[in-house]
Amino acid sequence: MNYYGEMARDHWARWLPGRYAAIGDPGSFFSDLGSQAESRIDALADELAGNDQQGEGYLGKAGRLGQARRQAEEIVLREMILLEPEPGPDRDEHRSQA
Repeated sequence: MNYYGEMARDHWARWLPGRYAAIGDPGSFFSDLGSQAESRIDALADELAGNDQQGEGYLGKAGRLGQARRQAEEIVLREMILLEPEPGPDRDEHRSQA
């Protein structure tokens, strides 16, 4: 299981206990979800980064690629990994941490 799968497993176990409990094989589920998220981040980062810019130096390119990666990760984490918590007593605690 990759980093994203572990992140999802921990988040879902705490904030989505109903959905987590309904998963038949959590190890396989979160391993697959983590792989899907990683693939989606890679593809979206490439799309967001766009083509090399004429006259762009090494540092400029590194910055552009890094920013695209961070933006892609933020989008995919929100969509696939760090889902909104289920209603319950911990929900108020989650909001105060945000």
